[in-house]
Amino acid sequence: MRLVILGPPGAGKGTQANEIVERYNIPHISTGDILRENIKKGTDLGLEAKKYMDQGNLVPDTLVLDLIQERISRADTKDGFLLDGFPRNVSQATSLDAELDKLGIKLDKVINIIVDPKKLIARATSRRVCPTCGETYNIVAKPPKVEGKCDKDGSDLIIRSDDTEETVSRRIEVYTEQTSPLIDYYKAQGTLFDVDGSQSIEQVTEDIFKGLNK
Repeated sequence: MRLVILGPPGAGKGTQANEIVERYNIPHISTGDILRENIKKGTDLGLEAKKYMDQGNLVPDTLVLDLIQERISRADTKDGFLLDGFPRNVSQATSLDAELDKLGIKLDKVINIIVDPKKLIARATSRRVCPTCGETYNIVAKPPKVEGKCDKDGSDLIIRSDDTEETVSRRIEVYTEQTSPLIDYYKAQGTLFDVDGSQSIEQVTEDIFKGLNK
């Protein structure tokens, strides 16, 4: 399975990605994780990316394309992969198609998770993250066992700087503006299917696997 998962910020892509990679035993390739790793290490790429992320803007193509190309060429992707957070626009999609063509492969399916923007803002402002292990919680839908503490390592949970209402609203606007043409691009290829992301986590997972098995 060579997959892409799409959805606005807070749509639950990360949660569903975990279920997918476990089912198919393929690597989860998240541009967000790659970029946050660079930010944590203080690399030039990470510092540049942080400027855009803190403002709720998308990181420019030039900062992510090389990272993605290198990642999908590794040996662990021979049986497939799940791309999360990339591509974000048609330009990136055509670049990805060209790279996959060089490797003699193509995408099998594109999962598009849809959620109402008001629900997304509520979700994001309720999100808490462990700064040590990266585990994500939601104080409404998925709270930690001990308030304010990570279940895995006991670290104090934090609110990410890009999880304020103003920043999240901006991120959703940018996502919609830049990604709508991408959705049409994959629909034209016949690889995209929609999933209602406002349902329970379990129901969203079930609908995704139904779509992948068609």
